[in-house]
Amino acid sequence: MNKINDFWMDFCQKHHVDPEELEEVFAFGRNRHDADVLSDLVNRGIKTATTSVYDLDGAMPVVGKYAIVLNGKNEPVCVIQNKTVEIMPFKNVSAEHAHLEGEGDRSYEYWRKVHEKFFAQECEEDLDTTFTENTEVVCETFEKLD
Repeated sequence: MNKINDFWMDFCQKHHVDPEELEEVFAFGRNRHDADVLSDLVNRGIKTATTSVYDLDGAMPVVGKYAIVLNGKNEPVCVIQNKTVEIMPFKNVSAEHAHLEGEGDRSYEYWRKVHEKFFAQECEEDLDTTFTENTEVVCETFEKLD
């Protein structure tokens, strides 16, 4: 078995979770450095939220499902469980949500600057669209479990 599967099966056995409850395995960010920094914030309990561009063709996160967070080497760091999922225009994301994302100085201004740049690049390169303040985003909160 591979390292990720072993990590998940150990978690399921320890916490009495059905292995079918795994929603996804992913790394935050678009590069190894970001994946390392953000997975560390999650693992330390600082980052308890995330925001992504809403993709009509993509799968929506499900409250109660689990995910494995990877570092920049695609190694499992921890398991998280979705607590809330909301879709809203980017301009409506709250300062509280920005703070829960745990990045930088945790201010809304920092969050907005970083995420505008990130989402503009993602929309252009991956979704063939233009990012605006009205672009719908998915705001999730989660709990780090292991």
